[in-house]
Amino acid sequence: MNLELNDRAFLITGGTDGLGLALARTLVGEGARVAVCGRDINRLNRAQEVLGAEALCVEADVTKASELDAFIDLTLARFGRLDGAVNNAGRSAASSVATSDDSAWREDYELKVISALHVARRVLPALEATKGAIVNVLAIMARSPQANSTPTTASRAAGLALTKAMANEVGPRGVRVNAILIGLIESGQWARRAKDADMSLSDLYASMAEGSNIPLGRVGRAEEFADLAAFLLSPRASYITGVGVSIDGGLSPVI
Repeated sequence: MNLELNDRAFLITGGTDGLGLALARTLVGEGARVAVCGRDINRLNRAQEVLGAEALCVEADVTKASELDAFIDLTLARFGRLDGAVNNAGRSAASSVATSDDSAWREDYELKVISALHVARRVLPALEATKGAIVNVLAIMARSPQANSTPTTASRAAGLALTKAMANEVGPRGVRVNAILIGLIESGQWARRAKDADMSLSDLYASMAEGSNIPLGRVGRAEEFADLAAFLLSPRASYITGVGVSIDGGLSPVI
């Protein structure tokens, strides 16, 4: 299938590693122009090597509005247009409600909700001009929160509500907004966890799949996420908006 992405432009927060970088590679492979941001300069340099000289790789902390604005401004200046934005920056933060503290909740909402809202506000005029799309990367626990899973599950649920509300608001302007709810997918954080535990990454993924009782029996590949995200960003998904699509091997207990 031709996704019709040639010469279109996209930005991805948290795009220097794992799922974000996999998506950026897929978009570049489809002929698109891509801008990514991240906080780790070493990952930024590796991303630049992987994505090529035409990609824009910017050091930015999405919880700092000035840095996020600079990233967006540089993207628009480099490409002269924007066809899609992906809010992918995030990390797992899980504890019990009873033992958590307010600062952890504020930090999680700043990272996962406020930054996504800020990006959406800033890029909307550019996306309206191209009839583009926003994709918010969330987690399946947004729909099925478990014990000791906050604040992540709460912020992801907020992200799902934001996705639907925004889709209804900007749909008449020709902009689509969708969410991808991931289960256990290959990512940089798991690779780092395997290294810290002094175990092979394949053994970690096998253990995760078995322990989680994933119906398909394995952890998802980053490229599988990237294929789904690229489709939702593309004109081929022009009648899809306001939905949360799970990619989890059947792990989620809800549809």
